[in-house]
Amino acid sequence: MKNTFLDQVKGSLIISCQALPDEPLHSSFIMSRMALAAKEAGAAGIRANSIVDIQAIQDEVDLPVIGLNKVDYPDSPVYITPTIKEMRAVAATGCAAVACDVTGQPRPNGEKLADIVATMRAEFPDTLLMADTDTLENVRLADELGFDIIGTTMHGYTPATKGANIADDDFAYLKAVLKTTSHPVIAEGKVDTPAKMKRCLDLGCHAVVVGGAITRPLQIAKNFIDAL
Repeated sequence: MKNTFLDQVKGSLIISCQALPDEPLHSSFIMSRMALAAKEAGAAGIRANSIVDIQAIQDEVDLPVIGLNKVDYPDSPVYITPTIKEMRAVAATGCAAVACDVTGQPRPNGEKLADIVATMRAEFPDTLLMADTDTLENVRLADELGFDIIGTTMHGYTPATKGANIADDDFAYLKAVLKTTSHPVIAEGKVDTPAKMKRCLDLGCHAVVVGGAITRPLQIAKNFIDAL
């Protein structure tokens, strides 16, 4: 069956439904209800973390899913679907796309990203691969390795981009990403207002992922409390 994910989400909003173990809403059931709320609001897709959350969301809604699995390893700073083990497990859920870290940092167990991509292509040829990048250098790396989707997910979250925000200088970094790659770009990371989402789409992004500003009430509430 042809993977129609890119057609389904073009020009639309993908909502990230995630809660880590130390967050109050950490629960696959709660994430599935978050996904249902996202669907009812008009989201075109879901981004989800962990096998159990992905499966619970798939049971609840029929939206396409970008799946990932955040795992910490002691020998690497890479945590978004970091090894082939996690890549295989996420793809096995049948999600439309699998996202993984493409920030040029050493991976756990000395694994090579090129080998991971080659293995995924051989074992899951119909699953799209999304690169969660941080810099233009790593956007180019993702292009060279053959990723289907370029995400700006890690811009501002790595040592090389600490303090950066996708909206800086009227989205100057995003404009550079769009010029650097011919692959579909999904804007993600600190897109925290409807106006920023619309600007990303107007600039030419294929779709936009918004998470914390919609589905993380602890983070949202803290922003208000901090203003006091």
